[in-house]
Amino acid sequence: MTRRREESRPPAQANRSQQLRPWQIRDRCFNVRRRGLDPVEIRAFLHQVADELTVAQTALAAVQEENVRIKNALRSWQSAQSAHHRYR
Repeated sequence: MTRRREESRPPAQANRSQQLRPWQIRDRCFNVRRRGLDPVEIRAFLHQVADELTVAQTALAAVQEENVRIKNALRSWQSAQSAHHRYR
């Protein structure tokens, strides 16, 4: 018996360059096999991973915004210092 990969879904490694979204984890489907894993357990785990990814992505966005704010404040301070020292 030959196993075929589902044609509509690319392999997991094909999308490595794209950021994984929580909804992609929640909506991921797997083929059912005779001796497969418990679908309820898999779905619960995927929801847990998606929730943790949501938290991580939210924290990352907050840190990136703070980084931009700090860089802008530093540039402003450096400009003020440069102007202050130039006319002494």
